[in-house]
Amino acid sequence: MQRKILLLLFSILAWSSFNVCVAVSAEGETIELARYEKEYSNVRLEPVLLAGKTAVAVIFEGTEDLHYYAKAETAPAKGFELKIQGDSNDFDFGKVLYPAWGTFTDPSGKTVEVYAGDFTIFLPIVAVEAPTKRTVIEQGDINVRISGLACTSEVCLQPFEKSISTNVDLGESDSWRQVFPDSYEHNGGMVVEEPGYPIVVALSLAFLAGLSLNIMPCVWPVLPIIVMRIVEQARGGKGKSVAMGAAFCLGILLFFACLAGANIILQVFYGTVLQWGDQFRNPVFVGGMAILLVVLALFMFGVFAITLPAAITSRNETGAGYSGAVGTGFLAAILSTPCSFAILAAAFAWAQAQRLSMGTLAIMVIGVGMAVPYAILTSVPGLLSRLPKAGRWMELFKQAMGFLLLAIAVKLIGALPQTGRMGVLIFSVVLSFSIWMWGSWVSFNTRLVNKVIIRIVAVVFAVVAGFAFLPAQEEGIEWQNYDETVIESALSENRPVLIKFTADWCLSCQVVEKRVYNRDDIVRLVKEKGVLAVKADTTVKDYPATFALKDKYGEPGVPVTIFFVPGRGSELRWRGMFFGDDLKVQLEKLDSAK
Repeated sequence: MQRKILLLLFSILAWSSFNVCVAVSAEGETIELARYEKEYSNVRLEPVLLAGKTAVAVIFEGTEDLHYYAKAETAPAKGFELKIQGDSNDFDFGKVLYPAWGTFTDPSGKTVEVYAGDFTIFLPIVAVEAPTKRTVIEQGDINVRISGLACTSEVCLQPFEKSISTNVDLGESDSWRQVFPDSYEHNGGMVVEEPGYPIVVALSLAFLAGLSLNIMPCVWPVLPIIVMRIVEQARGGKGKSVAMGAAFCLGILLFFACLAGANIILQVFYGTVLQWGDQFRNPVFVGGMAILLVVLALFMFGVFAITLPAAITSRNETGAGYSGAVGTGFLAAILSTPCSFAILAAAFAWAQAQRLSMGTLAIMVIGVGMAVPYAILTSVPGLLSRLPKAGRWMELFKQAMGFLLLAIAVKLIGALPQTGRMGVLIFSVVLSFSIWMWGSWVSFNTRLVNKVIIRIVAVVFAVVAGFAFLPAQEEGIEWQNYDETVIESALSENRPVLIKFTADWCLSCQVVEKRVYNRDDIVRLVKEKGVLAVKADTTVKDYPATFALKDKYGEPGVPVTIFFVPGRGSELRWRGMFFGDDLKVQLEKLDSAK
């Protein structure tokens, strides 16, 4: 690990000492991007037909363990992510198509997105007209600039920024190699070829997905109420009933049009998609999803209910007319989301991975699938009597779905970093208790004053628990794992050392993390003073930190913080939870790191 860090520091210095190192290759040749001892990275160009369209394949080859950084956000330094840029006086270029990245855990424990092994990046070629003639240029030179950083699990090679050139004759494209990539990306957004099965099949599956939304436990009991409400408003005859039903279906389609619009905005204006894989690398998103699933599970168990507006359940004329029917349809689609969240999320993610036109059409077909039963029932309301009654079987199915959501929530919480896992779990329990208070401690006959007091207390419980247990979004202090060798080395160099003894099951440790180590002033001082911050995890009895806590430092339990200050005869110890101000005073006394 130290070797890799030293080489990475050398790479950063080398990168800052020069702007561009150019190596030009003749057609078909391979150039070397970087080398260190037996580790090397090469690249070559090849004209290809990419799904029938002309392109240049930038082919990377190197040692087996080699990887390149895919995202600027997780690269070791600015400008170290892999970039490809085409330049030509004869051709234009489309968006660069990168392969789907994988993940790599570096020696510090951080998970980063990388392109690993041998892979290919495609640069689409667009023919243009000659400036002085109305003829399309078919032959010309292409220069490809490549920059980035390549590393193995042990070392990082020198950063590179090089160019490779080739001559391309579009007139010979019929002889080029045909390439049909399954999944590539441009500017962070996925570009996938049309599905491997016919479009009719894909759209049929989308229609069935929309149709299935109507059998969800959240929608089924409401369906007859909504349909009868529309039929009663259309007393003028069957034609009016059909028109009102069409307006209701339009409201459903409006909801899915909003989803399709979100997909278009993400891809066209931001050049990206809502990739669920990327989002699940974000602990904040994962924790939020877990909490949301817990809340939805409580809804399935009947702990609280989503009350229908009076415009739907009452027989007054509120919400009457076509505009009311459109609004009711939009609301019905929203009501389906608590039970159909997984279906909608999967369908939306799939649609984003298709071409924009195909994705938009698929999302709207899902809406059509949900709207069709309402169109049929408003045209023939007598069919309502033939629908299965929403009895006890529906309630049992709904509760079973709740247990499934809880299982997924537990899985998500388990994927969180150890520092935030316990906090999210405790908050979920407190939030569940607060929701139980909100929904079960009051009834229709409860006095208004009592109802308000109970629900205010429930909200306060949830808010206080959020501040106390949910981890902060910012990264905070960069903690090193407990290692006595590293600690002794730092002390011999007169470097201050801060050791935090903690455990995942320790509730007081969560409070210390929130009240002390997430403070902005503490985080800033630890960085400014060059303090070695060590996390001593004692969750399991055979961890090194567990033995050190008892045998070396003589402490009976956690939380304990030990601070070694250069020039001080003995270390400082804090065993409580609210020592942030004392720690700040000691940090301010230290000299700034050089």
